[in-house]
This record gives sequence, C-alpha cells and structure tokens, in this order.
Amino acid sequence: MGRRSERLTKQGMLASDQTGEGDVIQVVSRAFDILRCFEGHDARLGNLEISKRCGLPRSTVSRLTHTLTRMGQLAYLPGDQKYRIGSSAVAMSTSMTRGLQVRNLIRMRLQEVADQIPGTIGFTIPDRHHMVYLEYARADHALGLHSTTGSRIAMGRTAAGHAYLAALDEDVGNALIKDMSRDMPDEANILRSRIEANRQSLRDHGYVIASGMFSPHITGIGVPIWSPHYQTYVVVVIGVLSAMYDDERMASEIGPIIRQLSETISVMIQNADSGLTAAAVSSAPSAPTIHKKMLPEGMNELEAGTRRPGPARSLRAGDGRR
Repeated sequence: MGRRSERLTKQGMLASDQTGEGDVIQVVSRAFDILRCFEGHDARLGNLEISKRCGLPRSTVSRLTHTLTRMGQLAYLPGDQKYRIGSSAVAMSTSMTRGLQVRNLIRMRLQEVADQIPGTIGFTIPDRHHMVYLEYARADHALGLHSTTGSRIAMGRTAAGHAYLAALDEDVGNALIKDMSRDMPDEANILRSRIEANRQSLRDHGYVIASGMFSPHITGIGVPIWSPHYQTYVVVVIGVLSAMYDDERMASEIGPIIRQLSETISVMIQNADSGLTAAAVSSAPSAPTIHKKMLPEGMNELEAGTRRPGPARSLRAGDGRR
C-alpha cells in the first residue's frame, strides 16, 4: 500500500520498529547504536566498553568500529586503544545544525524564564529510548540540577520522556514501551506503571509531572509539542527542587509558566517549519514574566493575569497524533 516512505510513523520511527516486521537493516541500526554511546565530543571508549553499553558481541563491535573509523565517523586513539567521535561525524552534525536560527530564539526564551525561577529548562527531542537536550538553560541558583545541551537521559527517568510517551497514539506508545523492555526493563516498567495517569494529566492539564525519577530531589514537568519538520514530538521541560515545590505549587505556579512558554515555542516551531524563521520573534507570544518576590509564596503574575493559555498546539487529533 503505497511507497515505503508512507509507512513511516508520525513519531519519526520506521513502522517496522513498532510492529516487528523485521525489515530494518540490522548492521545500520547497530552502527548508529555504537555512535550513540559517545555522549560528548571528548568521550573515549574501547570496544569492550561499547560492547557492554550496546549489548552487542565484542566481535561485532570490533568490525563496526573498524568500518566507522575508515568512514571518519570514529577516530582511533592508539595510545589509549580507544575511539572517539571522528571528524566526519562532527562535520555532519555541524552542517545539519547550521541555519537553525529558531534554536537561538528558543534558547533565549528558555534562559529568560530560567533567570526568574530556581530551576532548569530544557528543549528535548526523542532518540530511541532516550530524550536529548537540544537546548538547555539554567538558573544561577539552581542547586543540584546539572545537564547540558546534548545530554541524554532515559525516557523513563525524566518528565520529558513521560510527556513524550503520553502524547503518542496509544498503540504506538505501548509498542515503544514493549520494545524498551528488552534493553531497559526498569525504565519500561516505570513508564508502563504511569502511562495511563500521564495520558490523563496531558488531557486534563496539558502537561505531565514526574517526581523523583531523574533524581530523588528533582520534580520535572513537561509539555509535548508536535514538530512538522522532525515529524515527532519535541518536549519543553522544567526541573525544580522537590523541597521547594510540592504538587500544589507545581500546579499553581510552574504549570502556567510552562504552558505559556510551550505556546511561545510552538509558534516559533511552526513558523520555522513554514520557512518563516525571520518572523518567529515578532509573531511568537512573549516569554512569561515572573516577579521574583511573588514566587516563594502566593500566586505569580501568570495566574493573576487576564489570560491563562491552554495547552500548546501540540495535542492534535488525527494523523497519528493525540
């Protein structure tokens, strides 16, 4: 029925990945699994370390790292007998991100909000069973919260991952959890136990809250946004110290902030995907303004204001999206 490209799911994965058709070329998939092991340009790994991370036989890893090295995707370090990301991989990633002005705009919005609340704010995208920070902002006084752009974290351990799974069509989300259970059973069990509650929270409030999963001291809140460009959900997430924000305060203060911020970023993404990046600043709603003196107690300006924005334009009917 139609071309192979039409069998791609709306979440950006091959349909065979979710349905078990088995038509994925395994050697290509495994090569990318190896590249994913290198978190950061300076990461250095040997074949044994890669084998343990990927769950692949060391002989298979050895053949693939040899090939990837000849392609320039990896570089071999004789003195260490280890590999690091190669020049071709760096060049390819640089060329792919060139011209993405909207990322700079998003980073500015994130930092504007991060400067006013004691936490971190991330703009994330899914990568198999992980979420990756495309952009990241942090308040100077955000104690105990540490990540960077490019950081990867398991979906089951972050509000971003929980929000992403909750936004997927039910059958696709369940299939992803089932697939995850083979490699990351603990994370899959966490998601499975919370998926229905997360879906309900997304329907009722427009966001998903996850507490004590990334760290026992951190509570996160995430909002998924559909990106036509990437054909998947990206997620805006805010992390704060649990000791400072209980459930009531998360709902009354951080909830309105992330809804408005997500609405802003959603407009920017839609403009960029339509080729209107230059207009993103003027047409996007302003980032929320928060009076610091009001944050420790009582309502913030967003609650006292005239308009409480609804969920970002991300929960859409049809075309495989919630």
